[in-house]
Parts: sequence; C-alpha cells; structure tokens
Amino acid sequence: MKKYQLMAPGPTPVPSEVLLAMARPIIHHRAPEYDALFREVREALKRLVQTREDVLTPACTGTGAMEAAVSNTLSAGDRVIVVNAGAFAQRWLAICKAYGLNVVELEAPHGETVAAARIAEALRANPGVKAVLVQHSESSTGVLHDVRAYAQVTGGTEAILIVDAVSSLGIADLPMDAWGIDVIVSASQKGLMLPPGLSLLALSEKAWGAAKQSKLPKYYLDLAEERKYAQRNEARFTPAVSIMVGLREVLRMIEAEGLVEVFRRHDRLSRATRAGAEALGLTLFPKTTPSPALTAVQVPPGVDADRVVERFATSHNITIDGGRGPTKGKIFRIGHMGYVADFDVISALAALEQVLYELGQPVDFGAGLRAAQKIFSERS
Repeated sequence: MKKYQLMAPGPTPVPSEVLLAMARPIIHHRAPEYDALFREVREALKRLVQTREDVLTPACTGTGAMEAAVSNTLSAGDRVIVVNAGAFAQRWLAICKAYGLNVVELEAPHGETVAAARIAEALRANPGVKAVLVQHSESSTGVLHDVRAYAQVTGGTEAILIVDAVSSLGIADLPMDAWGIDVIVSASQKGLMLPPGLSLLALSEKAWGAAKQSKLPKYYLDLAEERKYAQRNEARFTPAVSIMVGLREVLRMIEAEGLVEVFRRHDRLSRATRAGAEALGLTLFPKTTPSPALTAVQVPPGVDADRVVERFATSHNITIDGGRGPTKGKIFRIGHMGYVADFDVISALAALEQVLYELGQPVDFGAGLRAAQKIFSERS
C-alpha cells in the first residue's frame, strides 16, 4: 500500500474536517442556516483579503473571476498593460483580446519578473491606460511578482491594478487596502484548501468607479448586481453551497492558526523545499523572488521533467506537476500550499531523492532531507 499524497500546485489537499463539513446534508441557500453561514464567511473573507470592501463569491473557477475582473471594469477599445512572465499571464492576454481591449504587453522570460519601473515607463508612454493586469504568484514558473511596488506605481494614475491572487491568497501577504490594490481575484482550490468551483473577487472604491463606466457585456458575472445581493446577505443565484460550507471551516482554521503564522508556515515550507532541492545539486527555476506557494526546479541535463513527474506518481503515489508551454519537459513543480505541513515536504524530498536515483542521477541520500530539516529546526 502506498499512501496518496497531493503535492501539485493546485488543486491542493482538503482537510478532513472540511470534507466532513461538506458531506453533511446540504442546506438551502435561502434558509436561516445559510444566512448565518454567509454572514460569517463574508466578514472572515474581508479579514483574509485585508480589506473593508465586500469580497464576492461567484460560483466559477479562478479563470471566471479573471474574466469578471475584465468585463466589469473595462470597455472595448480600452488600453491596458499586461505583465506577461508566465502561462497564467497569457490568460490575461487572451481574456483582454477576447473583449477587444488594446493590450500593451510587458514581457519577461519565464522564471523572471517585470520591474515596477517598466510599468511606470509604460504608463508614461501610454496615456489613458485603464488597467494594469498582473499575477501575484505565477504558479507556472514559481515566481512571486512585486505587487506592492506595482501598486505604488499605479496608485497615482487613472489605471486600476488588477491582481490574480489564485495561488497567493492565504499563502503570501497581500493586504489589499494597505497596498492600494484595486481588484483581487482568487479561487477556492489552492491556499483555501477546497475543491475547485468557487471564486473570490474584491474591488476597491476606485475599481467600483471604473465599473460604473464599463460597457462590456456581462450577465451571470455582473459584479455590481452580485454586490447588491451580497450587501443584503443574499445570494443572487444558487451558490456553491457545499463549498461555502467548507469555506466557513477553512476560514475558521486560518483564523485559529493566525494569518501571520499562515504566511510564516508557507515561507518556511518554501525555504525548506528550495534548500532540499539545491542540496541535491538541482537548480531552482526562478531567477527572482520565489513564490511561497510552490517550488519550480530545473531538471539535470538529459533528464525529461515529465519522467520525474511520472516516477513520483508510479513509484511513490505522489502527484506533483511539470512545466507548461516553454518549460514543458524542463522543470517540475512541487506545491506546498494550503493544507501542507513540514513532514509533507520531507516526504516529497525523500521521494525526489529516490526518483533521481531511479533516473540514473547521482544522489547523496539524505542531503535534501538534512537541508530541509535544518530550515525546520530554526523555527522558534
């Protein structure tokens, strides 16, 4: 028997207490029980996103939330800046083009970032830009972009800053109000430790002002209408009731641990995974600040990263993931977000040592584990 372990960059493991809560008989979304649940969730989400604004919860994926952020704040022909340094940034490009926006693309090689100075320069060179669209954690490359610096650049302009926080919310600090972020989009299946199917959107006052001017078509994901219902503590359409039940449990878990400690835990897991990989002679893929959500690792010459992913699954019953697009076959990615603790990382690194050996690579057995344990031992 081999115990299954999910260490992919999303979806992530769901805690047993959350699964049990979701397995209870379903409740009606117009009943008093749901009213109390929704009220609790709405207030807890504000604390998670660190905002005074409403956090909306449409039933859709993170991509649906990304599309809603565009269709609710912009109009056809608007000029926008997209920071493109990974596969999910290309999703911003595709959505913007589908809605007829005029895109100024700021590109960087996968594994790198776009400096805030480039955004400032692009804003000066393109008067009238309506929005800057970025990822916080680019999970296809393992890079964490400097959203705080981006917000400082956009803050004094007409442009709103729209941030994809699908793989950073509840993982890395992202104080919406304090940093001056205008739109945060996220989803349930990563740091929030839930099945896919629920999205999160929060808009600043500036973004709601832009929404009033938006002329793009929308119906199901009309956020102004969604907000009206939410402020009455009602669901506009049938919500993802079971996931909302699970979300209440997750938010209680996060608050019991403490948001600052949640961020510290993810930072510790990330540092330990990186240390373990480097101790085995491997090269980390990010050339800039790494995301605490996952670790992207380059394979040695002559090794196909997809074989590493395959061996994790077949030999050890552990799911990790490979590269996307230009990094396919060149990197593998180990997730350590959400319901993950120290010994999950230890197990993944032990499996990595064995997989490398199985693929004919020289391995100093225990080197990766020692490096990770040293990081874990530093915890006060």
